[in-house]
This record gives sequence, C-alpha cells and structure tokens, in this order.
Amino acid sequence: MSTITVEERAVVVPGEILAEGMDFLPGDNTYRESDKIRAKILGLVAIAGRVLKVMPLAGPYVPKIEDKIIGRVTDITMSGWRVDTNTAYSAMLNVKDATTRFIKKEEDLSKIIGIGDFLVVKIINVTSQNLIDLTMREPGLRKVTEGRVIKINAQKVPRVIGKKASMITLLRDRTGCDITVGQNGLVWIKGTSEGELLAEKAIKLIEEKSHMEGLTERMEKFLGGKAIPREKPAEDFVAPEEA
Repeated sequence: MSTITVEERAVVVPGEILAEGMDFLPGDNTYRESDKIRAKILGLVAIAGRVLKVMPLAGPYVPKIEDKIIGRVTDITMSGWRVDTNTAYSAMLNVKDATTRFIKKEEDLSKIIGIGDFLVVKIINVTSQNLIDLTMREPGLRKVTEGRVIKINAQKVPRVIGKKASMITLLRDRTGCDITVGQNGLVWIKGTSEGELLAEKAIKLIEEKSHMEGLTERMEKFLGGKAIPREKPAEDFVAPEEA
C-alpha cells in the first residue's frame, strides 16, 4: 500500500522520506530509492496529484528561456544594453529586441533606455556559457518609469503569486497597486505612495512567512479593508503560479 509520509508544506531535509510505495512519482528536487521517494534538498513539500515536489527555501535564481524577469541597465554598447538580472550571468538586450520602431545607427541609445533604468523583459536565449539574450517586444514588457522596485528571494516568487494567482490578486486589490513579479525575485510596484508602501510590507511579510500554512488568510487580515480600484491598470504580468 502506498502512503505519503509528510504533510503538504512540511519542511523537509535532504534524504527525508516523502512517500512509500509505487503509486506516487518523484517531481522537482526529489528522487526515488527503491520504493521510497526522498527529498534532494531542504525545502517545502508540494503535492500535485501523484507527484511530490520540494520547493527550495533559498537559493539563487537560475535563468531559463521564456522566463519574464525585471532587470537594471548597467551599460550601453554599440548594439544594445547590458542588463543586471540579479544573477551572476551577463544579459544583453539588443536594439532589434528593444523596440519595434527603426533606430538609426548614429542614434543615442541612452535617450531610449538609460543606465540605471529598470526593465520588464523576457529571456529568449541562454547560451552554454550562461550568456543571456533578452527581449521587450511582447505585450507587458516595458521600461519601468514610475513606482518602486524591491527584491525578494527568487525561491519565494511562487508564494507571492499563490495558487491560481490568488495571492497576487489579493495584493493588487487591497493595495490598489499594479504589481509585476519577475521570476528572478525583483518586484515592480506602482500606485499611490501609501499603496506602494503597504504592498512592499505585505510582500516582505510573505517572503518571511512563506513556509507557514494559511498564508493567504494571514495576508487578508494584514491588508484588511476593501478592495482599492486601480485607476489605469497596466497589462498584468506574473511569473508562473505556485505549484
């Protein structure tokens, strides 16, 4: 008879048994040993049907193609912009991938995107040397011109999103802010100064309490009040939802 030996969202350590029997399947950060499924890393248990996963509690962001992230421009070259992606790897936004309009060779690129600007971008290529190519030529990708950008542990991004985007929807509704969450752990918040401050405090609290059960209910109490309408909501973008 197959049984799961841990509870959903339990904190487990490497080698800990998650399930016994052959009815369950090892997912991310787990492995099978004989008829047992064990954890590969320290993290939180996530159960999706017959699949058992372990979500890491900490660790660096690993760039992947199709990820939408938030980065900061650090340099301007002849062909485009170099972008800090909150990783150890270099990223480039080529001129042709930055805008649909024609840019002349002699045009001053700093007038379009300057050093220090934050960008919402998508990763379109990661080479074997871990060089990253980016694009802004899709809906929802843009230069950040208002609001504030904060940083959280990239491994906590799924908790900020929540199942079926429940947490991010709650945050947007209760703070009246546009909130864009990058897969690399950078979050762009735009609203009133009070709303931005409340959203930042709430996101930091989610990061701190991400291992706890009933987190959505905790956040509802923390945020309180009624939904605050966003005046001109931008096209929302969120990273993949929590498993």
